[in-house]
Amino acid sequence: MRASKRGVSGAVGVTLVTAGLALAAACGRSPAAVAPPPAFVPGLGEIMSLQQMRHTKLWLAGEARNWDLAAYEVDELGEGFDDVVAMHPTHKDSPVAPKDAIPRMVIEPLAEVRAAIEKRDPAAFAQAYDTLTAGCNNCHKATNFGFNRVQRPASNPYPNQVFEPVVK
Repeated sequence: MRASKRGVSGAVGVTLVTAGLALAAACGRSPAAVAPPPAFVPGLGEIMSLQQMRHTKLWLAGEARNWDLAAYEVDELGEGFDDVVAMHPTHKDSPVAPKDAIPRMVIEPLAEVRAAIEKRDPAAFAQAYDTLTAGCNNCHKATNFGFNRVQRPASNPYPNQVFEPVVK
């Protein structure tokens, strides 16, 4: 019988806690003195690198009319922007905070891309994608990152991924 993921991760967790307590005792420290590591928060650059990847994959999926993949990528972009707002609401030297710029410049264009995907309309998708791209570039300008411009991809940097839709 195969163990469930929850059972395996629970067992691993118990093992790690037990090992930590044993290590604390061996070092002469009380278990309370062993603090858990701080939660990992990715930097804004890391999140935006993922956004750039999603932006590229969104175009390639839409261009190939793989509407399922395009819908997935636009949802991932939305989640990434939510992460920026939650984890980096302000940023050094930015006259406009990301928490203010993203809702004003990116959320509506994302909705337009979603609508074009739902209609499976290539022309509407291309127009909405270009509007989203302009929104990204305007957001970069507003936050003092105007030197970082995005565009439609000129080539596929993911040769190991098939962008054409699955034939059903």
